[in-house]
Amino acid sequence: MADLLLLTPATGASAEIVPALGLLSHRVRVLPLEPPTLSDTDDADVVLVDARRDLAGARSTCRLLAAMDLPVPTVLVLTEGGLTAVTHEWGAADVVLAQASPAEVEARLRLAVERARHGSVDDAPEEISAGDLTIDAGGYTARLRGHPIDLTYKEFELLKYLVQHPGRVFTRAQLLQEVWGYDYYGGTRTVDVHVRRLRAKLGPEREQLIGTVRNVGYRFDPPKDRVGKPADAAPATDRTAP
Repeated sequence: MADLLLLTPATGASAEIVPALGLLSHRVRVLPLEPPTLSDTDDADVVLVDARRDLAGARSTCRLLAAMDLPVPTVLVLTEGGLTAVTHEWGAADVVLAQASPAEVEARLRLAVERARHGSVDDAPEEISAGDLTIDAGGYTARLRGHPIDLTYKEFELLKYLVQHPGRVFTRAQLLQEVWGYDYYGGTRTVDVHVRRLRAKLGPEREQLIGTVRNVGYRFDPPKDRVGKPADAAPATDRTAP
């Protein structure tokens, strides 16, 4: 059980802002999103900043908290539309969607606390490049030949996860678990739909980056470094399939 401090311009209980908090056992204090309340963060394990409606105010609050150099991680509460505005300059340790499931909220809070206590054990770079495709994990953006790709949150998460594991084949069930979460009850066809959309947004010249391994699932096939380089031994692929 963690002690959470929720800073918000809204009135009402924490469960009205992040419904999952009403189903979790954490202790939550709710305070106004105002500079005088920032001095009350010392006894919290995590500070949640409500950025659903006022991104500018939340950004200022996060930067003030970062400037105070407190040993308390800050987690932004966002709508899906707000994800495109957040960068590492905000100083937040993580983000969570307001309507995220209890399992996802719990995991993000736990990881934020562990990173604050022990330091981050994730050595993965914030920016991942594969040929002319660049994934900015911290900024939640993807670029192709320097131009941003218009992706939904789940499309970005799926692409990022595949790019982080080049050449590794994932079943549809594994991708549902890793990208959508344990509590997602939709069918595996959801993965096919998102892969098809990703390929369309990558364009005909780059759609082959996401390969289909027949009767298994999907993998990210990074572009070859040089022409004529033999492909690694792997199951047969059919990139024309969904």
